[in-house]
Amino acid sequence: MSDVRYPFTAIVGMSDLRLGLLLNAVSPAVGGVLVRGEKGTAKSTMVRALAGLLPSIATVDGCRFACDPAAPDPQCPDGAHAGAASAERPAQLVELPVGVSEDRIVGSLDLERALAEGVKAYEPGLLARAHRGVLYIDEVNLLQDHVVDLLLDAAAMGRSYVEREGVSVRHAARFLLVGTMNPEEGELRPQLLDRFGLTVEIAATREPAERAEVVRRRLAYDAGPDAFAARFAAEELALAARITAARELLPAVELTDTALRQITAVCAAFEVDGLRADIVMARTAVALAAWAGRTEVQAEDVRKAAQLALPHRRRRNPFDAPGLDEEQLDRVLEEQARQEPEPAEAAEGSGPEEDPDPEGGPDGPDGDGPQDGGPDGPGGGAPEPSAGPEAPEAGATGPEEPADSGGAGEAAPQPVPAQHPSPGRETAPVAAGDPYRTRLFAVDGTGRGAQGRRSPAETDGGHTVRARRPRGRLARLHLSATLRAAAPHQVARGRDSRALVLHKDDFREQVRQGRESNLVLFVVDASGSMAARQRMTAVKGAVLSLLMDAYQRRDKIGMITFRGSSAELALPPTSSVEVGAARLESLPTGGRTPLAAGLLRAHEVLRVERLRDPDRRPLLVVVTDGRATGGGRDAVAQSHRAAGLLAAQGVASVVLDCESGPVRLGLARTLASRLRATAVTLDELRADGVASLVRDSRPGGTSRPATTATRKAA
Repeated sequence: MSDVRYPFTAIVGMSDLRLGLLLNAVSPAVGGVLVRGEKGTAKSTMVRALAGLLPSIATVDGCRFACDPAAPDPQCPDGAHAGAASAERPAQLVELPVGVSEDRIVGSLDLERALAEGVKAYEPGLLARAHRGVLYIDEVNLLQDHVVDLLLDAAAMGRSYVEREGVSVRHAARFLLVGTMNPEEGELRPQLLDRFGLTVEIAATREPAERAEVVRRRLAYDAGPDAFAARFAAEELALAARITAARELLPAVELTDTALRQITAVCAAFEVDGLRADIVMARTAVALAAWAGRTEVQAEDVRKAAQLALPHRRRRNPFDAPGLDEEQLDRVLEEQARQEPEPAEAAEGSGPEEDPDPEGGPDGPDGDGPQDGGPDGPGGGAPEPSAGPEAPEAGATGPEEPADSGGAGEAAPQPVPAQHPSPGRETAPVAAGDPYRTRLFAVDGTGRGAQGRRSPAETDGGHTVRARRPRGRLARLHLSATLRAAAPHQVARGRDSRALVLHKDDFREQVRQGRESNLVLFVVDASGSMAARQRMTAVKGAVLSLLMDAYQRRDKIGMITFRGSSAELALPPTSSVEVGAARLESLPTGGRTPLAAGLLRAHEVLRVERLRDPDRRPLLVVVTDGRATGGGRDAVAQSHRAAGLLAAQGVASVVLDCESGPVRLGLARTLASRLRATAVTLDELRADGVASLVRDSRPGGTSRPATTATRKAA
């Protein structure tokens, strides 16, 4: 593969991504950019190309932390650098692999020097290399949460703090942070999304001519990288010069009170949490003005800053997709412009201080200037919302009110039938009830699955609980245990210097305990007996609550539905819980109840997943009233045999008993006994029943409440 980067200016389209990256290059204080998009959209190519445009940096010669000779870091571990020589080098592009460890990111004790020379020395990590450069995280949503937290904390503070293995180090870590992700593989938590300054949604163009040009340029690059780069060399130099000029202009850009009021009005109108959005919007607007060669922030800068800084901060719950209502944005900016004082009023209240035309004129906020009709403005200066500002909001939120409101008076009409619909008739999907917070109950025992927040497990990122002899290749050295194991043998081994004499049997590895994520597999009865609207709303609310909890615990989820004559894998096991919520909302009901088919399909799915990921422990959630009417006269017996098959595999299970009415047959409880599972009725739904018991199903078929400490940790 060629070392010549694909030119930034050769990329076709992607204007928002291009702008987001360039703004961060002008002002790294913006806080980085998260690039969300489908696979194959040149996300990585554009990020790598950006590094070639950044200006070279001057560093202290020999400093491993890229200190600036003009303002060296007084806490630099390599010294104060007084009077040190300087050297020029390109800005670094540091790429973070998905499987990176915490030690590799922040650095750790230099084991070679510690063991050979008996001294404590710090070995820098990737954050030190990325200082004053670009830190690129591909597939950031696949990183472990504690790793993402560590990276974003360093990016926000501009400094890395290392306290480990007897080493205490602080060093500067200011970099342009860029993350890319494919939403199909799972979302980032809203708390982590908020730490990225900007976000950009990208998708491949659907225009045949543009797609053809993309392919044409890529083939030309592959055929001759040097010749292809030479074609765009002049454009690359011009763009690099513009970045340098914008950086130099940045300190002179004025954020006027008018622009600041527009920013805060927009953030307040969109009800974003905290004040980080206001700060990021302000920095972005200033960078936009500098990029345009202006020394004052204008309304068009505020509008574009909102489009880049707010979409990922609009998520009110984990299942909301990032987005921004641009009509609402225009209304807020127009309303704020109308509230701004006229130039004469502003001058009258400004006192004796000179303030030459601060808010009037063609660039003022009153909507009279030509820029209001420009491509980034509301458009044409004409009042846009003819029906008033309230009409679009009501129309946008109206259909969701029955699902979101908890009051009986605001709910949609609820015609509750006295009896179930005909088993052969399919009914339209009903909305799920409101999700609610649930307690943490963990699968019994200690697992070895992927790091998460549900069940106790041996993990790479938890706290160290003990040391042991390595099992295979040594991965995490337990230094103190290794030294203790070697110490009694030093005289016998003839030690005559400061260096320790180590044998292979002396090495000990850390055993860390944290929490793992599990595979939560839902088996949902969608037959006609479940079609009563009130009951199905409650059932979907229970499943949605468990889905939300699975999202927070970083679980994988899957969903099987059964009705008619067969069972369907509605959602193969995935980390994208949002897809599970969407499938649940659109779930129709009707037909007979092939319960055995649903359980057998669950057995097959779990068998395949056990081969793919043997360390991830499953949790089976069966949502049914226990009836079995598909498969002939012995349908109930077939379902019991299928349940026994799952029980024999030691699958932890819970049965959500959806039977209702004054007369109950107890079929779901009988099924639970065959599964060696816990049965929970819908009456226990909001009494910390269903969702909490699901969390602590053990393979033996019993469920225990979480301990006091576990509840506090949740």
